[in-house]
Amino acid sequence: MQRVAFRLRVKPERLAEYKHLHQDVWPELLDDMRAASIRNYSIFADGPELFGYLECDDWSAAAESLSHSDANRRWQELMSDYLATPVDPDASEPLRMLEEVFRMD
Repeated sequence: MQRVAFRLRVKPERLAEYKHLHQDVWPELLDDMRAASIRNYSIFADGPELFGYLECDDWSAAAESLSHSDANRRWQELMSDYLATPVDPDASEPLRMLEEVFRMD
């Protein structure tokens, strides 16, 4: 299992709507994420600063799988209006991952 953490920034004026959209994420996107082995996915907000965490079997394989997902492409296009941090679903590493410094299991 691989643990993935990342940061994003939402445009402050779009934060409330961003949060609202995440109350009802498209079922087809969730299905594609599960098919890519993504699980235990959470996003936390500190004002417009976001911290994301997920687990998957292999992040490179998960990102590759999602790069072929129409639902992911449409979601990322929608989110591009909300995020100050760009996410490129076509990139080999669509998010800038954080380095794990400490883990207590």
